[in-house]
This record gives sequence, structure tokens and C-alpha cells, in this order.
Amino acid sequence: MLIFDSHKIGNKLFALRKRMGMTQAEVAEAADIADRTYADIERGTVNMRIDTVLKICEVLHITPDEILTEDAPLLSARSEELWTRLNACSPKDQETALSLLSIYLESLGE
Repeated sequence: MLIFDSHKIGNKLFALRKRMGMTQAEVAEAADIADRTYADIERGTVNMRIDTVLKICEVLHITPDEILTEDAPLLSARSEELWTRLNACSPKDQETALSLLSIYLESLGE
């Protein structure tokens, strides 16, 4: 189900950014948007253009549906658990895990 509430979208971006271990300034710089603009997006006080959504998603390594749709509660909890475990790994192990996931997804034709 699509989310039309800017505050919910902002909260999801906040959680995803924290999970990635990034600051607002780092996301803003990587997405080529102003720090203030990104902060306002996380607070839910502004609406984003589609190109801004795509830039932020690229920086956070997510798809737009991850911030624009509601998650199934059990899937969301499992996903959060796996991201927590992945973030506890060394950078080399993280890269290996992400490479394996990429290969798996490619095998599905995605």
C-alpha cells in the first residue's frame, strides 16, 4: 500500500539512513541536494520530486518502494534483524554478503 504521509516517509528515511551509518549531511551530499532540504525531507515538512526520491534511494541502496510503501510487519522485523547483523560485519564481509545477494537476485531475473 502506498504511503502518502510525508512524516511516515521521513521516518523511514531516518531509520534507513541510521541503519547505513550515515549522517544527514553525507546523504545530502551524495544525493546532490542541500543539507537543509534533506533534513526537511526526514522531518516530513516537504514533498520530494521523483528525481530526488531516486537520488536518495540510490545513496541508501534501496528501491523507492521501500520508502513509499507500507511493509508487512514480520518481513520488516526480519529485514531489520538482517541489516543489524550485516552492519556488525567487517566491510569486507558486508561486500561479500551484498555480492552474494546481488548474484541471487540476478538469478531470479530481477
